[in-house]
Amino acid sequence: MRSREWAAAAAIALAVVAVGLVELTRVGTVSPGSGVLFVVLVAGAVAAARWAPGPALGVAWTAGFVQLVGGVPVLLAEASLAVVLFAAARWGRTPTVFAAAVSVGLIPGLAVLGVQTGAIDTGLAGKVLIRLLMSAGPPLRLSGLILPLGILLLGTPFLAGLALRFLSRAQTAQAARQVAEREAQQAHEIARLREAQNRLARDVHDVVGHSLTVILAQAESAQFIEDPDRLKQTMQTIAASARTSLQDVRQVLTPGPEPAAVRPGGLDELIETVRASGHPVVSTEVGEVRPLPPELETVAYRVLQEMLTNAIKHGRRDRTVLVERRWPERSSGDRMLRLQVRNAVDVSATVSLAVGNGAQGIPGMRRRLESVGGWLDVSRNDQPDDPSFTAVAFVPVRPPSTGEAA
Repeated sequence: MRSREWAAAAAIALAVVAVGLVELTRVGTVSPGSGVLFVVLVAGAVAAARWAPGPALGVAWTAGFVQLVGGVPVLLAEASLAVVLFAAARWGRTPTVFAAAVSVGLIPGLAVLGVQTGAIDTGLAGKVLIRLLMSAGPPLRLSGLILPLGILLLGTPFLAGLALRFLSRAQTAQAARQVAEREAQQAHEIARLREAQNRLARDVHDVVGHSLTVILAQAESAQFIEDPDRLKQTMQTIAASARTSLQDVRQVLTPGPEPAAVRPGGLDELIETVRASGHPVVSTEVGEVRPLPPELETVAYRVLQEMLTNAIKHGRRDRTVLVERRWPERSSGDRMLRLQVRNAVDVSATVSLAVGNGAQGIPGMRRRLESVGGWLDVSRNDQPDDPSFTAVAFVPVRPPSTGEAA
């Protein structure tokens, strides 16, 4: 608590005590002990109102009890109790606010009762205030003005404190909303950057992994080629694959709001690239081929690329990789392009294959497909006569437009 605030509170309390004692000396009809105690309690309540509104309100009520019991007349110093009611409404807890609201009407009412019964006198301050409004009259008429004057005197600061309380809460709520909005924007931006980072990582993984796998397969097969012409052709194929891969990597790493587009050849060129590596591939396509939107075409390309990469890396080189593309019929309710890749594996390599795929490839494919409403199914056939691994991806196909035939 700041020393200046303490000094201001002490100065206010001393001023209330000084005014009250002066009034008591002018009255001269009250017990000195009761009068001094009443003035001290009022001063203490005013001094503590800012930091302890609840206890200050309790002290103010204690002062009122002393006034009734000790017959202390209405003093000008009592006007300072408006500070207590203001502080209770502005900074007090909810029970303190309700108690202050009751006090606004109850304190003047008790004062009227005390004047009417003769327990307390209106005092010099009360008479001066009333005479400013009307000429002096019977005690009952004078006491009849104490209630509205008291409610006005105490209710105004109470309502002012209540208004500032609600205004402060509204400002606090507004500040909290602004902070929440800023945090939400920051979280959204972080999520967007992480998604972009993950997308870039998936693209680099798919492009580099597929390219290196194809180049490695071509290089391994080249060492067994004795025909110089075939060897030269194989080396040219490796160089072309490397150049294409470098172009793909540059395209992926080029900043842009949208994912990198696939090569013009699309899925057919992707399958031919695997064939060129020396790995046997049988590709079938069922149904009416239709163009895909760019985002769906990219997903289909990257997913098939990853499935072929896994087939080359983990499949048997002496067995054919089976690729099937099944397009949905326009007359059916099915809207999914079905991409299936099946490759033979060694029984001993089945477990390592699951671990290798589960670490990177399969989760990446699933995330790609789920982002556009598709999904991925993987299965293993561990029978000794035909061990194989099958991956099936379902890619949404845009529904036909109104002008297209069903």
